[in-house]
Amino acid sequence: MPRLPIRTLEVVRVRSLSPGMARVTFTADDLTGLPQTGPDQQVKLYFPRPGQDTPLLPDADGELMSWYAAFTAIPEPQRPWMRSFTLRARGHNTVDIDFVLHGSGGPASRWALRARPGDRLAMFGPSSDFARPVPLDRDLAEADWVLLAGDLSALPAIGTLLEALPYGKRAEVFVEAGDPRDRQDLPTRGAVTVHWTGGGALVDTVAGAEFPGGRVFAWLAGEASAVRRLRRHLVAERGIAKSAIDFSGYWRRALTQDDAPTGEDMADAQDLLARAQELQARS
Repeated sequence: MPRLPIRTLEVVRVRSLSPGMARVTFTADDLTGLPQTGPDQQVKLYFPRPGQDTPLLPDADGELMSWYAAFTAIPEPQRPWMRSFTLRARGHNTVDIDFVLHGSGGPASRWALRARPGDRLAMFGPSSDFARPVPLDRDLAEADWVLLAGDLSALPAIGTLLEALPYGKRAEVFVEAGDPRDRQDLPTRGAVTVHWTGGGALVDTVAGAEFPGGRVFAWLAGEASAVRRLRRHLVAERGIAKSAIDFSGYWRRALTQDDAPTGEDMADAQDLLARAQELQARS
C-alpha cells in the first residue's frame, strides 16, 4: 500500500518579511517529488508539543482514515497541533511557507517566532489525490477578470495566485493589513490593482469598490465571518454566481482549528461541496 504524503521537514532559513509575517524555508529528503498542482497549494503542518523535537505521528503506510484514527488516538498532551497553510514557493528540494506572527497567538505563530535552522515539524500534502476538481489555473484563465480578497493570513495564497495569472489578465486585489508595514510587493504578469485596507475594513472596501465588467472569478479567504459577509455581498448585491466564487475561512475569532465546527462552518463546507460538484459536472 502506498505511503501517505506525510514527511518531516527541517528548517533551513527563517526570514522576516514584515513585522507581522515571517518566511520559513524547509527541506526534506523527498521534496523534489511534490506534485505540481498549481497555485494555492494547501498543506497541513504538524507542530511538536513542548518537550518534543519532532511531532509524534503514526506511520504513514496505510489508508487515510486508519491513519487519522491513529492520530486522534494519540493522547492530547503528546498529539501535535495541526494547522493549514499554503506553500508560498518551491525550490530545489525546499519549500517556503509564510507564517503570520501574533505575539499572543496560537501554536503555529509561537513556533514561528522561535524557529531556527534545524527545527523540525511534519507536513501532510500537497497531493494530487486531494487537488481541486477544477484547477485554479483554469478559473484564472477563463474569467474576464479576477477578484482576490483576504486578510494577512491570505496573503501567501494571494501571492501564488498573482504569480499564476496569465499575461495581461486583469485582477482587483483587496488585502487587509492592520499595520501598513505588512504590505508586500506582489510580482505578477497580470494587469493588477492592489487595494490595501486597514484593520476591519476589508468587507466595506470591497462593497464600495467599482468592479470591471465581464465574467469574474472571485477568490476569498481569511477570517471566516468576514469571508461569509463578502460572499453574501458578491452573490446578493453584485449578482455573481456562487459557482464563480472560491472561498475559505482560514481562522475563526475566539476559536481555533482544534475546536469543533460551528453550524456556519458546516454550511460553508456544504456550499464548497456543492460548488465542487457543479464544476466537476461541467468539466
